[in-house]
Amino acid sequence: MSPRTSQPASKRDPASIAAWAILALAIGGFGIGTTEFAMMGLLPNVAADVGISIPEAGHVISAYALGVVIGAPVLVAIGAKMPRKVLALGLMGLFTVGNLSSVFAQDYTMLLISRFIAGLPHGAYFGVAAVLAASLVAPTKRGHAIAMVMMGLSVANVVGVPLATFVGQQLGWRWLFVMVAAIGLVTVAAIAAFVPAKKAHPDASIRSELSALRRGQVWLTLLVGVVGFGGFFAVYTYVANTMTDVAGFPSTFLPIIVGLYGLGMVAGSFVGGRMADWSVMGSIYAMMGFIAVSLVIYAVSVHIQWMALIMIFVIGASGSMLVPSLQTRLLDVSPGAPTLASSLNHSALNMANALGAFAGGLVITWGWGYTAPALVGAALAVLGLAIALFSGLLDKLKRPAGPASLTQSHADASSSAHK
Repeated sequence: MSPRTSQPASKRDPASIAAWAILALAIGGFGIGTTEFAMMGLLPNVAADVGISIPEAGHVISAYALGVVIGAPVLVAIGAKMPRKVLALGLMGLFTVGNLSSVFAQDYTMLLISRFIAGLPHGAYFGVAAVLAASLVAPTKRGHAIAMVMMGLSVANVVGVPLATFVGQQLGWRWLFVMVAAIGLVTVAAIAAFVPAKKAHPDASIRSELSALRRGQVWLTLLVGVVGFGGFFAVYTYVANTMTDVAGFPSTFLPIIVGLYGLGMVAGSFVGGRMADWSVMGSIYAMMGFIAVSLVIYAVSVHIQWMALIMIFVIGASGSMLVPSLQTRLLDVSPGAPTLASSLNHSALNMANALGAFAGGLVITWGWGYTAPALVGAALAVLGLAIALFSGLLDKLKRPAGPASLTQSHADASSSAHK
């Protein structure tokens, strides 16, 4: 047998290398999505077992979100000089430890601390995973590669969250974290086996990563995520009450509704990746407008049950469609510091979660009803579109559009992703 044919298949086939590596990274996203969203359905179980109120149990979710916001910049800065594969392994190891510590938390304080620790690597992991995925494919396929990594998060809402919720209700809420820790271990093994090892870029440093924070376009892109996704979460936070009180579905029908939302996320991730490869800014403009229109239609038609089901799927899809474009845009506007900028996207999305929940709750408190959050969300999406248009205008003022500049943009993005 010749040396050429004796080589492992993965060494002969770059497409196979990329596919297996992206699958390994997506498994981590599946675990993260499962632990983040399944906790919401198990809050009553947690409250009863730990001896706290439902609002106090809600703070456990807030502790995780706070960990995401803080962990993304801090852990990426600390790991700036590490090879990205090593950093991804370390982040998933921390995620596994954090979830295991939740299994053994015996009181409210320890549970808060364990959930905060589990949230720390969330944003940093997705940021590193996005850069790794983009570095394994051609610049024209970055959006699809990033979307496939994020697909793990979407699939979690269809498979992982319902399964973990059922197991947690039957065997105890701590089994959720046992399952997630097991997924974390599988991810560590898969990344070690399938993600190619590359040396850290010689110029990589904490200072180089932090340089992303000096770029106005990075902040504008993050602001698009905070405001635009704020509208999305304004609806999703109160979807259960809207479906039962406005659409008239029985509570026993909610798992199907949540499943439709999850299927929409899966479809949206796939389509959004293709759209990002077509045009990053063009897809951001289109998706922000689509989210705004979808939320208005949802608000005026949710009392019709068959329309409510369709729009839940559409809203799930519209939100997921936007993520690959935002992630790719952050790679484009942060040459030399793609990991931190990409990680901050998930801090922004968690801030959007808080903004949407607050804004939606405010109009409900004012007595405007459960359809009002959708209209608030539509207004936020329009504001996000305006910010995106301003960002695009700055690009045009900085450099005239044309074939040469487009080619250079792809080259810059590819160089940034491979660093």
